Amino acid sequence: MSTPLKGIFFDVDDTLYSTSEFSELARSQALDSMIAAGLAVDKSVLQEELEEVIAEFTSNYEHHFDKLLLRIPKRFYRGINSAIIVAAGVIAYHETKIRRLAPYEDAIEVLRLLSKSNLILGVVTEGLEVKQAEKLVRMRINQYLSANAIFISNQIGISKPNPKIYQRVCSDLNLKPAETMYVGDNPLHDVDPPNQIGMITVRMRRGGKYYNTEGKTTPAREVQNFWDLLDYLRQEFGIQV
Repeated sequence: MSTPLKGIFFDVDDTLYSTSEFSELARSQALDSMIAAGLAVDKSVLQEELEEVIAEFTSNYEHHFDKLLLRIPKRFYRGINSAIIVAAGVIAYHETKIRRLAPYEDAIEVLRLLSKSNLILGVVTEGLEVKQAEKLVRMRINQYLSANAIFISNQIGISKPNPKIYQRVCSDLNLKPAETMYVGDNPLHDVDPPNQIGMITVRMRRGGKYYNTEGKTTPAREVQNFWDLLDYLRQEFGIQV
């Protein structure tokens, strides 16, 4: 490549870890706990209602279980304080987060290797600032990132797929789009917008809800895991780690 690569930025959800698998497990554990606390409703019914709550209020809403219980007739938890049932769900969800929230093994290993290079390593992620930052800290990913290269949409007031979020990254770090790479799983958010400003894009296609989604533009490379990404960096950009 005529332009040297100076920075690599990553999406978080379903790129650095399996958001879909974790969310499914954590929500399932939460519903089990709510039932154990006295909510007399079949789990499959609760799952369907919870999916509707998430669709209506978005995944970033912080009171899913409160809204879920509001949709359930009170006769199904008669004599039990509703706050106890909600608290049981919240605690189970967070306990699952403590036990099971983990990055892909290849992601953490490749980040560790890349952190030894001169590259700026960062993330550009969609969501609430504390929620997304917590993921980075819990998964111990932040130790491999450049401290000034963590960009969270809610924190900077620009959301994907607005290409301005990527322009902001380059501007803040004094980088040209052509010397930066973005790696993500959603072609509509992680490929098309950064392509629009001239960044190098890599689609991580290993699973998740956007696996079959197609964008309007094509990435520079499509990979299935972080070892594939490392091979690409070595072959095309001469990155040796």
